[in-house]
Amino acid sequence: QVQLVESGGGLVQAGGSLRLSCAASGRTFSRYAMGWFRQAPGKEREFVGTINRSGGSTAYADSVKGRFTISRDNAKNTVYLQMDSLKPEDTAVYYCAATSYGGITPHAYDYWGQGTQVTVSS
Repeated sequence: QVQLVESGGGLVQAGGSLRLSCAASGRTFSRYAMGWFRQAPGKEREFVGTINRSGGSTAYADSVKGRFTISRDNAKNTVYLQMDSLKPEDTAVYYCAATSYGGITPHAYDYWGQGTQVTVSS
């Protein structure tokens, strides 16, 4: 079992930055690849990015590539999402998730956090 708790969301102006954190419980954090997803009102949950177990490989959705960066600190059981050059269309609830196998679809992920709201004003 892995429990995930996101933090760092808030209100920011367009062009600004936020860093989300996701703290994981347990001693098996490094066994999981981690992902970030987001869900805007009335829309399906969408993939934002993922990072492998060691942190040596990442992948991103085209909509955030070049603006968002995922990193992890396995010693602290934490994964981060650095969001720069934010746009109003980035407004959503952001979720972190853990997967034993990796992937970019929500179905591939076994454990989810409760989400944190990010609002970008124009």
